[in-house]
Order: sequence, then C-alpha cells, then structure tokens
Amino acid sequence: MGLVPEKERVKLTEKFARELTGTVTLVLFTQEFECPHCKETRQLVEELSELSEKINVEVYDFAADEEKVKAFSVDKIPAIAVVGEKDYGIRFYGIPSGYEFSTLVEDIVDVSNGSTRLSEEVKKKLREITQPVHIQVFVTLSCPYCPRMVRLAHQAAVEGPSIRADMVESMEFPHLANKYGVMSVPKTVINETVEFVGAVPEEHFLHYVLKASQPSGLVV
Repeated sequence: MGLVPEKERVKLTEKFARELTGTVTLVLFTQEFECPHCKETRQLVEELSELSEKINVEVYDFAADEEKVKAFSVDKIPAIAVVGEKDYGIRFYGIPSGYEFSTLVEDIVDVSNGSTRLSEEVKKKLREITQPVHIQVFVTLSCPYCPRMVRLAHQAAVEGPSIRADMVESMEFPHLANKYGVMSVPKTVINETVEFVGAVPEEHFLHYVLKASQPSGLVV
C-alpha cells in the first residue's frame, strides 16, 4: 500500500508538471538496521519520484557509503538531501510525513527552480551573508505550525550560499531534542548561539539569522 494516497498522487503529478523546471534529486541516506523509519522514508521518496520524470532518487547506506556521507555532511538517519543543479544544503532528518510532507513538496519545487518566494529584500540580505550559518528546526509531524519554520529555513538555504538548514524530527532524535531543550515545537536553533520557539514572520526570522551570522552576535 502506498504512503501517498491516490488523490494526492494525481494532484502532485499535475503540480510537478506545472511547476518544476529543472531536475531534482532526493538523496536518501538509510540503513536496514537500527533505523525504525528508514524503510518508510525510502518508500516515500520513491513514490514521489514516480510522479515526475524530473524527480530522481539516489540511495546510500549510512554505514557503507562513507564518502557520500562525508560529502553531504550527514550525521544521522534517515536523512534526505534535496539537490538541484547544486546542493543547497537542505536536509530532512526523520521522515517528512504528516504536516512536513507539504514542506518536502514545496522544497522540491524551489530547488527545481533555484528560487523561492521570499521577498526580494530578504533574499538580498541572505545572499550578503558570508559567515557559515547552520539552521536546525525541531519539529513533530503533528505540529501544524512547524512547516512554516522549516520552509523559511530551507528557503534561506536556497537563497543564501553560506546557509544550510535542517528539519529535525524531535521524536526520532530524542537525544537531540534533549540536548537543545526542545519543550515545544517548532524550535529553531541557529549556529548553536541563537534560538527561539514558535513560528515567526520572515522578517523576524531574517533578524535571527543575521544575528547568528555576526561574530559579535549583534546585528548592525
């Protein structure tokens, strides 16, 4: 039985035909043991690839394919890198189902086109960042507010060459949720120095990103 319902498959097939311009590769890191959601995550990306000739899937073993793991800087599984004409640094750690399925779909569109719907002013500011920025957004699959923050983080990665952004499913990685004190979601952590809880407008999100990118922690 498929993970994507037939009605949704029809809608997505039409959406991808209408909105995708370039090829997208869903790079999956998985293994057959000690990974409860790896099998379902692989099934999900393979079902998506069936809906458009512009969506490809590459699968790597987390333990055996060390060079690929290092190349994509993957440190936990299941992991999906959404790659277009280049690797924008978009990562999903944990299965992107529930509310996060829509996030994966919209990310595929953005990566295919190499652009996002962020405002031009925000895009300009993100492109001006030269210091490395790592954004982690902790979510649960039942959180209706989480996709907004994951989308903002992933769009920032598309627009900002120095930015990489992860969705981290808190229930699949409880040790990380504990490490970062995730009591409610979405919780966003940027460069280990700036963190906030809840969904915020893109202008506020930009402020946090700029703050984390400054050596002094201050936005001028």
